[in-house]
Amino acid sequence: MNISLYGISVWIVPLLIAITFHEAAHAFVAYRLGDDTAKQLGRVSFNPLKHIDPFGTVILPGVLLLSHSPFLFGYAKPVPVNFGKLNNPRLDMVWVALAGPATNIVLAVLVALAFHALPLVPAEAAKWTADNLKNAFLINIVLAIFNMLPIPPLDGGRVAVGLLPRVLAYPLSRLEPYGMLILLGLLILLPVIGTQVGLNLDVISAILRTLTGYVIGALLFITGNA
Repeated sequence: MNISLYGISVWIVPLLIAITFHEAAHAFVAYRLGDDTAKQLGRVSFNPLKHIDPFGTVILPGVLLLSHSPFLFGYAKPVPVNFGKLNNPRLDMVWVALAGPATNIVLAVLVALAFHALPLVPAEAAKWTADNLKNAFLINIVLAIFNMLPIPPLDGGRVAVGLLPRVLAYPLSRLEPYGMLILLGLLILLPVIGTQVGLNLDVISAILRTLTGYVIGALLFITGNA
């Protein structure tokens, strides 16, 4: 087990910031659009302790680190939203859902711009700072793209429910209680079945890698890092 404090610091710190801002953005936009549920629970906050989920924020990233996974992923406690309190429930649900991924993309852009300031960092802190920035850039992009998959209760699923015609939106919304099981099946079970039958069925990972590559390239170009 070769996990150093350095390795933890350059992964956990960016992950905590990414998921904290993601959830705080959901809570803030919901509050601005009429629902004070999250605000009453203290979720309109940049305090990570308000958003930490024991499994998604601590155990899952820890397991990935210990298993030397090539990537780190995690999630926070979902922000409770009473859609009935929103000013325009169907449309405002879209804005609330988009707030999290949009915030992660903004953070990724800011991190990419910060790359230009690395020559100003003292030599003894340069590597730690660079590794934190690189990981923060990647984590925010992956978090945004993953959450925009059109599967409820992910943000992309709620965006789809809010934008699709009701005849399509209603059956999609009915999937929300089973959304995490569907994701686990697509991410874990389907690839395992694929290996047993000699097929590559890891479709979701392939989609995520492709989209992540495109977004990384675009943001690096926009921020002058290409």
